[in-house]
Amino acid sequence: MKGNMNNMMKQMQKMQKKMMQAQDELHEMTFEASAGGGMVTVAANGKKEITDVQIKEEVVDPDDIEMLQDLIVAAVNDVIKQVDDKTNDTMGQFTKGLNVPGMF
Repeated sequence: MKGNMNNMMKQMQKMQKKMMQAQDELHEMTFEASAGGGMVTVAANGKKEITDVQIKEEVVDPDDIEMLQDLIVAAVNDVIKQVDDKTNDTMGQFTKGLNVPGMF
């Protein structure tokens, strides 16, 4: 019985190490989304930190700031969804079959 418990603990430690490695790799990834046919492009890393925003000059209209704001919001929301989807795909492999509340 004791040997079985030690074996299970070793397996848990291996899984934890793989999870940490996958999370580190995910945090290093770059995601990009655009809106308005590429008029606004937003980049983020796997930590959901916005790392870059590109706005094409022709979309900047002082008489229609709302459109530019909407494009920025759409691009930011899209890039965050990409990060969430990748996080769920990557980290979900470690929790398949486990019913652990609050885990990814």
